[in-house]
Amino acid sequence: MTTRLTLSERGLPTGQKARLHRILHQHGLRNGTALFLPYDQGLEHGPRDFFANPAAADPRYIIKLALAGGFNGIAIQIGLAEKFYWDYAGEVPLILKLNGKTEIPSDAHALSPLHASVAEAVRLGADAVGYTLYVGSPAEREDFRQYQAIRQEARNLGMPLIVWAYPRGEAIAAKGGKDSFYAVHYAARVASELGADVVKVNFPHPDKRDGVPSGYIAEFSSQQAIDAVVAAASRTMVLVSGGEKAGDEAMLAKAHESMEAGATGLIFGRNVWQRDHDESLRFVEALQSVLAKYPSG
Repeated sequence: MTTRLTLSERGLPTGQKARLHRILHQHGLRNGTALFLPYDQGLEHGPRDFFANPAAADPRYIIKLALAGGFNGIAIQIGLAEKFYWDYAGEVPLILKLNGKTEIPSDAHALSPLHASVAEAVRLGADAVGYTLYVGSPAEREDFRQYQAIRQEARNLGMPLIVWAYPRGEAIAAKGGKDSFYAVHYAARVASELGADVVKVNFPHPDKRDGVPSGYIAEFSSQQAIDAVVAAASRTMVLVSGGEKAGDEAMLAKAHESMEAGATGLIFGRNVWQRDHDESLRFVEALQSVLAKYPSG
């Protein structure tokens, strides 16, 4: 098992450290690990994601689910935060997503536009902000520019910055794809290089090797791949995404390997709320049982 750095070893400014301590040690299992519930799919994918469980279309259902499941935080867009979060403020940490896009345009030149600010996150009582960075997109110059402004505002206001580091664009598609080991490994390093406090990544697939650079053509196990991804993030905390809904056994294996690699935690959305309420909570309990084995200071 990879040794996980404690919060005090992350090189964080005071404000970021205080808020992350609140998230990791005053919510969830309170053991330094994290389980987050993302709910930005209504913008990113549209209402089709709620077909599997129509109750999930109601933001109040999701926030109550986060409370019942003992999540460390919920990630939502500003409109839902303003209209629904105030009923539950302080009960579950808020991660305000600052940018987002629809799935309608092609991802060939992907860019996630800003629609909220760190100051608005402070006003809403958020404990962190989230920014989607499309690593490898031809629009990366504009992406980096708007990200730099957000990073500076987050530093000024003591707000932890969680980067959704997503490989996208035509060049990524030609080099193994968005969840190849190469792409995810590179994305984790980019987020660290650009000053993220926490990085969200997809689980890497080392079997996706078409067009990848020579160093990634060798045979890697999934554990070796996720070990390398977490190591690439260095002092930046890593959250591993659940991705699209898949079988429970595969998801729990992914969770175990991620925590063995030294990840701080998991961020599972559709794999949780695209289920019946009670089934969701049973699955969350199984995820929490994995996290309980990996306490951190």
